[in-house]
Amino acid sequence: MKITSVETFLVPPRWLFCRVATDEDIVGWGEPVVEGRAETVRAAVAELADIVVGQDARRVEDLWQLMTKAAFYRGGPVLSSAVAGIDQALWDILGKSLGVPVHQLLGGAVRDEVRVYGWIGGDEPSAVGEAAARQVESGLTAVKMNGSGRIGRMPTREEVDGVVARLAAVREVIGDSRDVAVDFHGRFGVAAARRVIPELAPLQPLFVEEPVLPEYVHRLGDVVASSSVPIACGERLYSRTEFLPALQAGIAVAQPDLSHAGGISEVRRIAALAETFDALLAPHCPLGPLALAASLQVAFATPNFLIQEQSIGIHYNTDAELLDYVVDRTPFAFPEGAIRRWEAPGLGVEIDEAAVRAADARGHRWRPPVWRHDDGSFAEW
Repeated sequence: MKITSVETFLVPPRWLFCRVATDEDIVGWGEPVVEGRAETVRAAVAELADIVVGQDARRVEDLWQLMTKAAFYRGGPVLSSAVAGIDQALWDILGKSLGVPVHQLLGGAVRDEVRVYGWIGGDEPSAVGEAAARQVESGLTAVKMNGSGRIGRMPTREEVDGVVARLAAVREVIGDSRDVAVDFHGRFGVAAARRVIPELAPLQPLFVEEPVLPEYVHRLGDVVASSSVPIACGERLYSRTEFLPALQAGIAVAQPDLSHAGGISEVRRIAALAETFDALLAPHCPLGPLALAASLQVAFATPNFLIQEQSIGIHYNTDAELLDYVVDRTPFAFPEGAIRRWEAPGLGVEIDEAAVRAADARGHRWRPPVWRHDDGSFAEW
């Protein structure tokens, strides 16, 4: 079964899909994107297409090795994301060719459902309680929020109190039987993280995500040691080797992104590595339906899985929603806060190709916000 073409589609709100076709008329879909750098990743996918077209689509591992090791320069978010999307599509093709879901190819299911969470914002303090209430009404049993908006690397006492107040407002709404995770997007310095996270401990967050920037992974051990609150990170780590020092530092939750960290092939290896450190897997996924489907396939087959992010209703989705490009929306339903395992072959999602091609004709130029402090210095967003 030879690969005959690799196409990419720039689809709103900020995603990039790829379509891998074969000479046996089996088509696989994937989602290679770096948010805000979609056109750059599109170019990288085109470069990889030069070496995979004509190859046997069923040799998923061999093609992963080819894409990651055939050039002198390796790794990084752009290349790893391009590889990830093609890798997802190849697993989709393999599953469809055998008539089985991807989780069956990964060793079989270890669970019947996957717990998911949704976003409630939190950059600004207004209405986080109301947003949490809406997510609970939708059926979710867990939510995630930004711990703050623009904040200094060494926040004031007032700013620290604001972080705690945001979380307290959400905890009051969702009660003790549901969970809330707090994402800091690397906005704190190490010293500030060590000061703030213990203040959150009485409110029992599920985890605190990315308290410091990934370039300070060598200081993560200090953050972990400062509090009993579980520390999570990994959306900006792209390989097993990049996850190793974070796991050695003692993080409780690894968060690789199936559209950034080399796809299904690499994330399943990251999950196995995390298990040797008694860490759980919670894939990062504020993206589209293909990234979510790939994440779910891994989750169905991963023993040390914790919870899955999904982007329905996320504040980034202004021009399109996660389900706008799928034919059947029912597999993504979460009436009791969890998505039930499905047995459809491949990734298990049928893409509305006409809708995707129409969306690509419109395209998008989504760019991340540029944040500055009052003094003009740049802020992490």
